Amino acid sequence: MKFLGNVIATVIGIFVFIMLFFFGVILIGAIFGGDDKVSVKSDSVIELDLKKIQNDYAGKYKDPWVTVFSDQEGIGLSDVINAIDAAKTDDNIKGISILNDESSLGLAQYKDLRNALESFKKSGKFVWAYANTYSQKEYYLNSVANTIYLNPAGDLDFKGLSSEVMFFKDFQDKSGIHMEVIRHGKYKSAVEPFLENKMSDANREQVTALLNSIWATISTDISKSRNIPLPKLNEIANGLLARTPEMAKKEGLVDIVAYEDVYHNAIKKALKVTGDDDYNKISILDYTQNNVTTALTNTASDKIAIIYAQGEITGGEGDVNVIGEGAMRRSLQEARKDDDVKAIVLRIDSPGGSALTSDLIWREIEVTKKVKPVVVSMGNYAASGGYYIACNANKIFAESNTITGSIGVFGILPNFSPLATKLGINTEQVKTHENSANYSPFVPVDEKFKAFTLEGVEHIYNTFVTHVAEGRKMTFAQVDAIAQGRVWSGSEAVKIGLVDKIGGLKEAIAEAARIAKIKSYSTQNYPEYEKTFGDLLGNLPFAQSKEAFIKEEIGEENYLMLEQVKRLQRQQGVQAMLPFGINIK
Repeated sequence: MKFLGNVIATVIGIFVFIMLFFFGVILIGAIFGGDDKVSVKSDSVIELDLKKIQNDYAGKYKDPWVTVFSDQEGIGLSDVINAIDAAKTDDNIKGISILNDESSLGLAQYKDLRNALESFKKSGKFVWAYANTYSQKEYYLNSVANTIYLNPAGDLDFKGLSSEVMFFKDFQDKSGIHMEVIRHGKYKSAVEPFLENKMSDANREQVTALLNSIWATISTDISKSRNIPLPKLNEIANGLLARTPEMAKKEGLVDIVAYEDVYHNAIKKALKVTGDDDYNKISILDYTQNNVTTALTNTASDKIAIIYAQGEITGGEGDVNVIGEGAMRRSLQEARKDDDVKAIVLRIDSPGGSALTSDLIWREIEVTKKVKPVVVSMGNYAASGGYYIACNANKIFAESNTITGSIGVFGILPNFSPLATKLGINTEQVKTHENSANYSPFVPVDEKFKAFTLEGVEHIYNTFVTHVAEGRKMTFAQVDAIAQGRVWSGSEAVKIGLVDKIGGLKEAIAEAARIAKIKSYSTQNYPEYEKTFGDLLGNLPFAQSKEAFIKEEIGEENYLMLEQVKRLQRQQGVQAMLPFGINIK
């Protein structure tokens, strides 16, 4: 027995040594691996491939181990946009090629990127695009190009916007799994799928208005780039008149129907490259990495802090995909106490989440703006809890197709008592006081408990509306009239006073500099996340592939449905959350 124990101890020891050696080699290589900078040759073309760009901000970590093993590329969309801006004056760069672009970025992020490409074109350099197929979102970005190519066997999706919502009321009745919903706001459609079997008139009204507003932004931008009147674009969308490459060319949505080799030969000709030689290319990731390295040499003493709030709002530290009060409050405190930081820009891309965490971040902003100005830049979403943390800023910017508002709160309590009854399970509670028992999903909801919970929901709603009223200099009644959980686009939000101006991150930074009265400045990105070694292990390939494996096995749509169920399980306490049913296609 002792011999077996010694053998096992030896095996474990060898395994631990190998793992430590492996990690050590990788870490040393990452730290001392030398300069990864890729040289930019003359007459180069940037290839814009955004597959690996997931967020505005790729994140920084205090622990170098986490940095080495993070699944992030280390480059965010804001870095890409800065690089495109720098490329305008880079003599080595002659143009940008958008090649078979596929991305998980949202429409507001595409709007920001599109603006950067439009500005790049004005420098006299070209933007060309090629794809085997164009989704509607991808075409929105690619339509900015001077010349658009489409594969002869490909297709172009251009049919207008839609949103699909699933309803679970009958499923609850049949299964015995019931979701107890306590809410404030007639438009709080995040919980409507558990209450009804069809969409309410109020929800249909807001979703229709939102889709029309976002479509107006998309179609207007395409109309300007392609010189096609808006009525004609709507006619094309209604009749699916661009569904084949030839039809798309006839309607003016693309310029040339050809294979990819023809596209590359045309670029060679434009660059006057002869013979069998290829033209010089550099990926957007490499070019951006070069630009980030060069940008570090900025010696301006005055700084503007850019604090990125990305993802659902929850408790804890947070990371690049989740907003936690730990990283957010620490970042605001650090920027506030840094004498070189003259202003703060809060970049929000969030559908909301925990009302408590939202309030904690709101309070930190309230304290901060008494010391230095805070300007908000909204990305794809700044809704519900996302708007909660934005409402008291000195100025708020949004893209015209940003989804915002959704000022309302709700609570969801899963209850399995009908299912338990069907299965012959009975649950009894024993308590010392009338209200001493905690909520149990296996006991029918007590009306008193429901009343107390509604009281909490109403309290948070009133607090939310009060904060918005004070931050936006409106009355409680004025905010309440546009709240009730209703969702607005950025362009609509400007009209009703929830947003000050239409613009992206660049415009928000310029406004922060103006308020702070500084002209020469550098920017500094936050947060720097505090991750443990345990968090690190969760990002290793053998651990992180679980989601990718499930998605591959059950399909994208089924995976999204599974994610909705998991999301409900995470929602503890009262929520200030955007309706998750808004899935624009």
